[in-house]
Amino acid sequence: MDGKTRMLRDIADEVRLTRGWTGKDELDARVMAAMAAVARDQFVPEEYAPCAYNNGPVAIGYGQTVSQPYIVALMTDLLEPQAGHVVLEIGTGSGYQAAVLSRLAQQVYSIEVIPALATAAARRLQKLGYANVAVRAADGYDGWADKAPFDGIIVTAAASQIPAPLLEQLRPGGRLVIPLGPPHGTQSLMVVNKTADGSLERREVLPVVFVPFTGRRGRETPAEV
Repeated sequence: MDGKTRMLRDIADEVRLTRGWTGKDELDARVMAAMAAVARDQFVPEEYAPCAYNNGPVAIGYGQTVSQPYIVALMTDLLEPQAGHVVLEIGTGSGYQAAVLSRLAQQVYSIEVIPALATAAARRLQKLGYANVAVRAADGYDGWADKAPFDGIIVTAAASQIPAPLLEQLRPGGRLVIPLGPPHGTQSLMVVNKTADGSLERREVLPVVFVPFTGRRGRETPAEV
């Protein structure tokens, strides 16, 4: 069994194991197809390529990680991206989650607070042909106002609360997926739906552990890469 096939099997197994929390027996077939299509080994440091398809996080430097495949797949499934959607990602990292989203949405905008990671991810995504992903080095707290509103927003780092600008930039009828809780502890993966009248409906999905949200609001001038 090759690494990618094993990864897909492991995702399916973990979905069944966690259905008591998520209510899901399986993930959307489109999400699983996107996970199968993206070469995860291209989004981790070369020395970690042999374990890229293991169902665990992989360090990418600067204290950051690529989330485990199951979590990437679950968060993508919870976001429910559609072919015509414009999606915002906070926390580009290596670009892996953005690559998965790009196969399901019309356009992905991704923000990374660490300039070196943003630059590397932008180059990697361009080289691999992900033309519908734009990466920006900036403070994710503030979102990407001039590209708003977004049909979906996904945050790949744990915040103590949802940044107000992200809620403002979410289209009515849109959905936000974010881990909320203390840094370096257990958080709750949350789904927030913005109704047509602008009110918010929140749902806890699963206990998770993410790296902390490290936005430095207002200290750096955003720069596109």
